[in-house]
Amino acid sequence: MSKELTGFVKAWEAAVRKSAGPKKRANSIFTPMSVAHVDDDDDARNVGEVSVSQVEKILPNGDFYTGQWLESGPHGQGKYLWTDGCMYFGEWQKGAIMGKGRFSWPSGATYEGDFKSGYMDGKGTYIGSSGDTYKGCWVTELRHGQGTQSYPNGDFYDGEWRKGLQNGHGRYQWKNGNHYIGQWRNGLFYGNGTMMWSNGNRYDGCWEEGLPRGNGTFRWGDGSFYVGVWSRDPKEQSGTYYPSGSCVGHLEWDPQELFSVDLAECSVCACEKVAIYPSQKILNILEVDKMTRKGTDLNGRTRWMSGDARVSNYSSEDGSYSSYEGSRTSHGDNSVPRVPHLRLKAPKKQGETISKGHKNYDLMLNLQLGIRHAVGRPAPSTSLDLKSSAFDPKEKVWTKFPPEGSKHTPPHPSCEFRWKDYCPVVFRALRKLFKVDPADYMISLCGNDALRELSSPGKSGSFFYLTNDDRYMIKTMKKSEVKVFLRMLPGYYKHVRAFENTLVTKFFGLHCVKLTGTAQKKVRFVIMGNLFCSQYAIHRRFDLKGSTFGRTTDKPESEIEPTTTLKDLDLNYIFRLRKSWFQEFSRQVNKDCDFLEQERIMDYSMLVGLHFRGMSCSDNVTPPSGYSPGTTTPTGNGNMDDGAPRLSGVDVDHLVVDPSRWIQLGINMPARAESTVRKSCDTPQLVGQPTGELYEIIIFFGIIDILQDYDISKKLEHAYKSFQYDATTISAVDPRLYSRRFRDFIFRVFVED
Repeated sequence: MSKELTGFVKAWEAAVRKSAGPKKRANSIFTPMSVAHVDDDDDARNVGEVSVSQVEKILPNGDFYTGQWLESGPHGQGKYLWTDGCMYFGEWQKGAIMGKGRFSWPSGATYEGDFKSGYMDGKGTYIGSSGDTYKGCWVTELRHGQGTQSYPNGDFYDGEWRKGLQNGHGRYQWKNGNHYIGQWRNGLFYGNGTMMWSNGNRYDGCWEEGLPRGNGTFRWGDGSFYVGVWSRDPKEQSGTYYPSGSCVGHLEWDPQELFSVDLAECSVCACEKVAIYPSQKILNILEVDKMTRKGTDLNGRTRWMSGDARVSNYSSEDGSYSSYEGSRTSHGDNSVPRVPHLRLKAPKKQGETISKGHKNYDLMLNLQLGIRHAVGRPAPSTSLDLKSSAFDPKEKVWTKFPPEGSKHTPPHPSCEFRWKDYCPVVFRALRKLFKVDPADYMISLCGNDALRELSSPGKSGSFFYLTNDDRYMIKTMKKSEVKVFLRMLPGYYKHVRAFENTLVTKFFGLHCVKLTGTAQKKVRFVIMGNLFCSQYAIHRRFDLKGSTFGRTTDKPESEIEPTTTLKDLDLNYIFRLRKSWFQEFSRQVNKDCDFLEQERIMDYSMLVGLHFRGMSCSDNVTPPSGYSPGTTTPTGNGNMDDGAPRLSGVDVDHLVVDPSRWIQLGINMPARAESTVRKSCDTPQLVGQPTGELYEIIIFFGIIDILQDYDISKKLEHAYKSFQYDATTISAVDPRLYSRRFRDFIFRVFVED
């Protein structure tokens, strides 16, 4: 190792240690690594053989790597230092942080434990800059599973976690000796639990949102106790006091003192926020060997480097130019993914806000009034085991909404209308199955924020509306679609209950608004989840069916917006999922297609959204404004920035992390996209040839448009188009053939990484 390089590394490490300050650290899980010097003129990769070499690289942007190297990236043991002071030391696999390792921040915070694909994942210990310490299980950089948390103020938690928050059974002990043992949900006491104070008092009973709610008993240290129904609202509070022997010292005690006095100092500490997660750090690994220093790429062609160390793929030999910036190597599966520079406009919110004066303003008011009435109507606790009568198409409830109001409906400024709920018990059970909180559901759909109407109707003639927080989408439906949905509803309910990771659209309600008077207009609509509601901006979206006829957008690159939905023949990527995800994906696609085939459904598609990691134009997230459930008429004057998508229904200031970072099949999934190129030929090529250019992405996908059966109109469409075109290239085909073709195509686009 040269003296200059050795001095550079030692000075850097000294600066990092100095910024961290004197702090106790866990014993390292690694032994010191000796680094052998590699001569600049020697190439460790010999033709015909693959070997692991020891390298030292100062990267053009100032980052530094030292350790083992395989072909185009770190592999084995290695240390990577970023210019901002962050450092990783541990195991690597084919250019990715994988295995045991230690990550440190310039603030002095450290994580030591398991990594998977760059994420803190497995068992590990995080020590914050203020002494905040978590030891336990992690999943994609969130505390998840069993773990202990020590807080800087002396508090301590030992129990279960889910998505970064206390969830399940756990014990929290305060520094002053008070402690809680019981159930948690989303970081708050929820369910049965016991609070014990250091003075001998205790409360045993039900909790909700961190406070006593429902049946419970408060006991004093002298043996006296109070039994009753607890609520923060004094009007709902009721109970009986039982003194101990002749002791009457608590007769004047007000049960509300439990909330205002006893629990006043029993707040749960928040975990220290991580400044930047390891998975968000970009690995600026370039081939700093003899060829690259001479200004040539691995194929010997001249490369031009900009002032900020970005490599432009312009070849002086063939004059070709790529609009991607960043080093891109093409060594098959060992390629190091790079961040593309897509020439995208900043994503904006879709649609037009429906404010007063909009042609559909009254319809929106009617819709919101009806949903508020349907969801807020008192109902017995919903069981997931439903009777067959609940699925009867005749199982519907009509409600009349006069402008002046009635015994069951509020007054409103719109015209008189009638409201129909289809199979209300089934959809209440579906919302419970999909873990939708009724209050959050009503706030999203019926809060003070107006809905947004998408600019153009779908191919079927349906109109789409989005809630202001992007969580839910409302689609108008034809009568024939409603009939299909009600027919398949029993099978749909059985399927989504059996398969938690199903990719088919999640439906939350089916309703109808009937305007009275001369118009007698009926508007039927379904409420469903929005697949692209996330903290990540969607840079590209595709609607994929596996057919070629009419499956192109015919738009030049300059006119493609982030909201443009591209089609099969526009697709220029294949998507690489890690092995465990790909296996689950394959199983679920087969199960979902079997279900749709059994229900005689066709013409569905896989909706895919891509977020390219490292894109600077659209990574900012606007936090949500607070909501207040009420009956105020929507103003349409949102106070949100139209630039980026926002989180919804949760006050992020009270969360350790944003729950929308949680990964599940089809949602927020890290993956790699490999660009493809189609050959020029007369027959359209569905999937192009892989180029070896890999990009880190967050991918979203789900199966949509599942309410079209193979009816007489589709049979006629198939017969007509088959005379003019190849029958295998059109969408309207028999469900069995459609399912087989769809699967074949999807399993060519999605592959195991």
